[in-house]
Amino acid sequence: MTTTPDFLVLGSGIAALRAALALAGRGRVCILTKGDPGQGSTVWAQGGIAAAMGDDDSPALHYEDTLAAGDGLCEPGAVRMLVESGPAYVEELLAWGAAFDRSPDGRPSPTREAAHSVRRVLHAEDATGREISRVLHKQVAASAAITLVDHAVVTDLLIEDGRCVGAAWCDADGQRRETRAVATLLATGGAGHVFSQTTNPAVITGDGMAMAFEAGAEVADLEFVQFHPTVLDVPGRARFLLSEALRGEGARLLNAQGEAFMARYEPAAELAPRDRVARAIVRESQRTGAPVFLSLAHLTDLDVHARFPQISEACREVGLDLAREPIPVSPAVHYVMGGVVTDLDGRTSVPGLYAAGEVACTGVHGANRLASNSLLEGLVFGARAGVAMGEAPRAREAWTSDRLVVCDHPLPEPGGEWPAGLDGAEVRERAWRDLGLVRTPEGLRDAEAFFARAWAARAVAPGEGLAAAQVRSLVTVAWLMGRAALRREESRGGHYRTDFPERRDDRWSHHCSDVLQRRSD
Repeated sequence: MTTTPDFLVLGSGIAALRAALALAGRGRVCILTKGDPGQGSTVWAQGGIAAAMGDDDSPALHYEDTLAAGDGLCEPGAVRMLVESGPAYVEELLAWGAAFDRSPDGRPSPTREAAHSVRRVLHAEDATGREISRVLHKQVAASAAITLVDHAVVTDLLIEDGRCVGAAWCDADGQRRETRAVATLLATGGAGHVFSQTTNPAVITGDGMAMAFEAGAEVADLEFVQFHPTVLDVPGRARFLLSEALRGEGARLLNAQGEAFMARYEPAAELAPRDRVARAIVRESQRTGAPVFLSLAHLTDLDVHARFPQISEACREVGLDLAREPIPVSPAVHYVMGGVVTDLDGRTSVPGLYAAGEVACTGVHGANRLASNSLLEGLVFGARAGVAMGEAPRAREAWTSDRLVVCDHPLPEPGGEWPAGLDGAEVRERAWRDLGLVRTPEGLRDAEAFFARAWAARAVAPGEGLAAAQVRSLVTVAWLMGRAALRREESRGGHYRTDFPERRDDRWSHHCSDVLQRRSD
């Protein structure tokens, strides 16, 4: 069965919904979402959305904080677009009824998070993403031009004469369908579940990145994976994010002896950028041979349970009191800075195909995303992509600098045997072991060779249907990450190598991209 709306949006998070709203007055819009609309990363986002709206703040200050966190690899034009456009889009959310926490004077009450120089993170308790999603879904539901189809698993982008003309997908009954459109937006989120330890919901498996690469779109910066430093670490329990906002409110990291240790590793202590805090936790745990804990017990003037109700309940479920007891934490994969290369209007290198949100790479995050810039990115660049999709088609514009370099390393030839027993669980364990927080040359070489062999043999991967397609997505993204991490012989942001522990601006102050030259059918 084939349907033909004017515009197709893949995903149902903040970037997808805001793009759909921008398109609603320009034609019929179809949104396809992999599971339930509330399963994606936006709904899971706790801390907040960063925007320079306070009296002591400015877009210029937000710009400088973002560049500093990005460790020398942010694209200034993209960052400027984000921080200057952001406040207006956040005001729009407020006008639509977003219930952010407010001060007694009625103004939004921002909190502070790591690497922000002022309090600029607007929040709705510790469920900001859920509140933003509620507001956007309400706006979408009110538009007769937008149709949302859930449990629609997209398996392929449709490419004809080098142009994206829609997508193939399977419905809840497993039936294959096609939706064709003038323009298609990838807003499928990141790739957290390429790794066994992650804060992401289970649907975040890198499908959009893999499909875009297979369709011939350029991808970049996939070596830069952000590991959130404070994730609940209780044996036998699912990992649960303990928001950056906890440390923003004054929470301390303690070793097993109850000592605050972060100042030993970082001048900004608990408020250092995420990559540095995460590595400090690992180093302290290795030094002491014991776990690390997050403590709010000294914050006697803060009503911890009221300020962080979701996190408090998650701790209570494992028998811990967030306000009084030390909470065991360790890092886990949280965000991918790289993705499908786009211009500032979401255009990819494939005509007709756009991308926004975590699946995209504008260069706005550089090597390490500033906390709470992700929701803002989805809002700003989702809206811009929607506007561009409704205009006359044109090619992707050049990046704002010449620092995007296409990798000339050859790609594996297709063929060979699928590695025996390889399934999604093994992909995740291998990625966590070899592409994790601390990367060794041996691990990177092993990962790149193994995943390259699997990617070359993907046509003969065992199994059928959606599970097999997902494993192919996991393999594709893991291979691209391993390839990128092995290529970059330095440490920067979320990418840390034991054999090249220093940042090397003389050789690596650029972005590296990969592209698959599409064979003629």
